[in-house]
Amino acid sequence: MQSRALSTEEGKDPANTSRTNQSRVLPLRLLQIFGLFLALCFAFSVISVYMIKRFGVSTTLTSPQSSFQPCYEEVGGLDRWIKPPSTLLHTMNDTELLWRASFAPKVKKYPFQRVPKVAFMFLTKGPLSLGPLWERFLKGHEGLYSIYIHSTPSFRANFPASSVFYRRQIPSKVAEWGRMSMCDAERRLLANALLDISNERFVLLSESCIPLYNFTLIYHYIMKSKYSFMGAFDDPGPYGRGRYNGNMKPEVSISQWRKGAQWFEVNRKLAVNIVEDTTFYKKFEEFCKPACYVDEHYFPTMLTIQSGHLIANRSITWVDWSRGGAHPATFGKADITEEFLHRVVSNHKCLYNNQPSSTCFLFARKFAPSTLEPLLQLAHKHLGF
Repeated sequence: MQSRALSTEEGKDPANTSRTNQSRVLPLRLLQIFGLFLALCFAFSVISVYMIKRFGVSTTLTSPQSSFQPCYEEVGGLDRWIKPPSTLLHTMNDTELLWRASFAPKVKKYPFQRVPKVAFMFLTKGPLSLGPLWERFLKGHEGLYSIYIHSTPSFRANFPASSVFYRRQIPSKVAEWGRMSMCDAERRLLANALLDISNERFVLLSESCIPLYNFTLIYHYIMKSKYSFMGAFDDPGPYGRGRYNGNMKPEVSISQWRKGAQWFEVNRKLAVNIVEDTTFYKKFEEFCKPACYVDEHYFPTMLTIQSGHLIANRSITWVDWSRGGAHPATFGKADITEEFLHRVVSNHKCLYNNQPSSTCFLFARKFAPSTLEPLLQLAHKHLGF
């Protein structure tokens, strides 16, 4: 009986012991699992911190962003299209420059307040000796003009920061008189000026040119003109048609062959026509070489064929051929008198917007550096500035 009771108690105690052991093991396993989870979390945190510091990788959840990078510059506001270049010293070659400059809007009305400017383009060999006269002429008219200088590549200008000519040189190449490189220089000037969409009229000048009137008169004369000022006449003599080469056909016939002065003024439309041309350029480059002087024939002939109704067939730059020779007269210090300046601006007859006018020339050449002092003395009374 006692043994049965004992066995019964012993049989009863093992079961209780088993349940007690299981209850102790279960919390221990939970603690082990929880500890393992904490260890993993700590390890993940350490790795994340390392990745952020080492690679800049963020594990923070953010809204998805595309990693696609377009191969072109995104179009921003209108300003990037209408602001002039911040510098003229770009890295484009001539082919790239002419292509870029040929862009022209098809919509005629501008979607912004556009103030049209005159681009004064100086084709020079070296220094602008008459620069102070031009400085006085332009003073007070900022925003109505732009300046571009094409000089010999080796020439380094030394204009002060206050000068209107400061940093206005464009990337240039050697230009030889009478050869296609001269027309290349003129196209280069036009192309650079076209990059400023506010430039509406384009005047080609040399270092020996002077203005004959004040800025206001010249500005309005040019802006209000229906026509561009380029001479383009049919010269039947040896220095006109006598320079024509039959290989110009079919692009240019002898009846279309024209001659004109190198120094011109054109509007924006004709400027684009000049820089975008590839058809006439090839013909003149190959078949108009000295004694055919291409700078006297290329633009006058091409524009007569393309847009003859838009040119006035006269120049607005006065020169004196009375002394004879291959080049017009050059004036020195002794030539600059009140009577001389009066003669230059007087006794002229021409058509302006199809109406008779006595104001025919706005500029004059060729003036030597020695003329600067007397010109500055007489400019206020006789030139209006």
